[in-house]
Amino acid sequence: MVTIEDYPDIETEWCPGCGNFGILKAIRKALVNIGKAPHEVLMVSGIGQAGKLPHYMKCNTFNGLHGRTLPPATGAKIANHELTVLTVGGDGDAYGEGGNHLIHAIRRNPNITAIVNDNQIYGLTKGQASPTSELGMKTKVQTHGVVNTPLNPLALAISLDCSFVARGYAGNIEHLAGILEEAIKHRGFALVDILQPCVSFNKLNTFKWYAERVYRLDEEGYVPDDRIKAFERSLEWGDRIPIGIFYKKEKPTLEDGFGVLGKGTLISRPKDQTLVDELIDSFM
Repeated sequence: MVTIEDYPDIETEWCPGCGNFGILKAIRKALVNIGKAPHEVLMVSGIGQAGKLPHYMKCNTFNGLHGRTLPPATGAKIANHELTVLTVGGDGDAYGEGGNHLIHAIRRNPNITAIVNDNQIYGLTKGQASPTSELGMKTKVQTHGVVNTPLNPLALAISLDCSFVARGYAGNIEHLAGILEEAIKHRGFALVDILQPCVSFNKLNTFKWYAERVYRLDEEGYVPDDRIKAFERSLEWGDRIPIGIFYKKEKPTLEDGFGVLGKGTLISRPKDQTLVDELIDSFM
């Protein structure tokens, strides 16, 4: 039986009060609740404060380039489709440098859960505006305020018919853990955008600011099976900000398109080194 002791606390390098702590707790709780042991889990990250999260988890990890979480995660899932694969990155990593990969991951629908710690700022590099920063937000770089329209990742994902789209809040760990459980259990690509206050560099979107605005979709009787209604909810921002599962749809996964995976994982197959050598020699 998997318990929280299987995912022990590890010393972190985050700022005191960082929203990442709540996200880390929620991920651990979700994995324990669905009975996933550390050896069954792979976490892939890029660069950034959120990208450090796998370093503080006891599980298989891969830390790669900025914005490049989804390609190696997809490759790993195809190589061993029995793994539970999660990607973790910030809004800059996932929506800026990695935005193109996100679009095509949604299109391919691999059975992966993409977790985005969305603090609306670049935290690792000390506070530049990110793709989701509010219009007018002033930073040390954008001294006259942000002039670019912020990206709406939920609206983007729903418009592309992403098979699972949700938003959580780092200040509500229990609710967030429940969302993550459903995302991980979902068969297909799941995007979970998490509102994550940055106590050091984002003085606008604080814990207090979010606490006054977020509301739970499930408490309003919302059912996440209507794409048009989901898109309408994704446009809500300002005085009221919805959190929860916006949209969920069952459809074929990327792995379903590879019939060979029905015979077991690729990594469990006997290896014929002569074929590899012949392939390499063909390029010489």
